[in-house]
Amino acid sequence: MAGLVVAVDGPSGSGKSSASRGVARELGLRYLDTGAQYRAMTWWMLEHGVEVGDQEAVAARAAEPVLESGTDPQAPTIHVDGADVATAIRGDAVTGSVSLVAAVPEVRRRLVALQREIIGEGGIVVEGRDIGSVVAPDATLKVYLTASAEARANRRTAELTGTTVEAQQAAMARRDTLDSTRKTDPLSMAAGAVELDTTALNLEEVIATVVRLVKERA
Repeated sequence: MAGLVVAVDGPSGSGKSSASRGVARELGLRYLDTGAQYRAMTWWMLEHGVEVGDQEAVAARAAEPVLESGTDPQAPTIHVDGADVATAIRGDAVTGSVSLVAAVPEVRRRLVALQREIIGEGGIVVEGRDIGSVVAPDATLKVYLTASAEARANRRTAELTGTTVEAQQAAMARRDTLDSTRKTDPLSMAAGAVELDTTALNLEEVIATVVRLVKERA
């Protein structure tokens, strides 16, 4: 499976991260969370006082931060300028701003180039929102995970503290709109992708389904 590339796309709360890591562990592959890279870029912009709603301001500094992504599915890491930001990028400030930063073409160009470099010769499961359509259109397998709005909000609420299902559903609806309507690389299901609705499936069932699909294509 050295040359294998599995592209897993879908909206927030669809189960991409947990499923992708599980598939990578099951098959002995590397794992890349591209969403963490966009969050890391957003964190850096906020830390440096960049107005994230100003696309020109974000674009002007998009080349500055040094991002490093660890690809061990047992313990994936993300560093910015040498600092471990795995926890910091999950905060409310980053979550509320990441779609704005991710919509900037200069940011996307830089991170897509980095993602392709990491993918390299394959042997990896990559998750995000434009993997099958933009980053790795020739992936061995493209999977698009979906789930009902209620299921997605319930999952995200279970992961966080101090929030409600209603608040998460509203936040996800806002982010879905931003991600699917941005001009550069919008969230969409790639041509040839297998759509998998995870609403009624547990994590083990999702992993098993994707592993089966990989083995059928490999």
